[in-house]
Amino acid sequence: MSGRTILVVDDEAPIREMIAAALEMAGYNCLEAADVLSAHSIVVDQKPDLILLDWMLPNTSGIELARRLKKDSLTAEIPIIMLTAKGEEDHKIQGLEAGADDYITKPFSPRELVARLKAVLRRTTPMGVDHPIEVRGLRLDPSSHRVTVDSKNVDMGPTEFRLLQFFMTHAERAYTRSQLLDQVWGGNVYVDERTVDVHIRRLRKALGEEHARMIQTVRGTGYRFSEKVDEAEC
Repeated sequence: MSGRTILVVDDEAPIREMIAAALEMAGYNCLEAADVLSAHSIVVDQKPDLILLDWMLPNTSGIELARRLKKDSLTAEIPIIMLTAKGEEDHKIQGLEAGADDYITKPFSPRELVARLKAVLRRTTPMGVDHPIEVRGLRLDPSSHRVTVDSKNVDMGPTEFRLLQFFMTHAERAYTRSQLLDQVWGGNVYVDERTVDVHIRRLRKALGEEHARMIQTVRGTGYRFSEKVDEAEC
């Protein structure tokens, strides 16, 4: 799990610092936010692997942010653990119904927090993010940052790697150029949509003719990754 990024959202700085220290000791990278507005900006821009979200926040509650993130297809898959001093059953139910993946009641020990976090990440992490994924001889290994085709190394840039990783973990679904920019480049990075086409061409060239056909053009929409290459339009 080492190297995963966790966003800690809590308006109390001492709590954020305590959590960040525990997570960094466990090998995680930490981002911090004190309110919903800054948290939402970080989520869109940096796509953390998990959000530790306090229920009680100034102006807008954490539960409202959870609902907003789960309704947005670009952020719906990011797991959320709610943190709150409220231990009543109805609050736990509200948190889970809003889309939270787990619920920890304050006070909690750093060891418990890290253990629960690891459990949620194991449940929610698709193949190809922590572990290698292989499709028709095309293999992507995130730990070594290597791509191979029929056991032969494929040389590609970091953006092409992230693009391929996103495609392979979201196969058979068409994405617009704008959605790909949000998911691969980050929502607050202002890049022309034609940039996506440039990197798609580079990715196809790196993969070679046979496997390039899995990166398919969808007319009027954008691109998708698919094993069904018989009638693919590239």
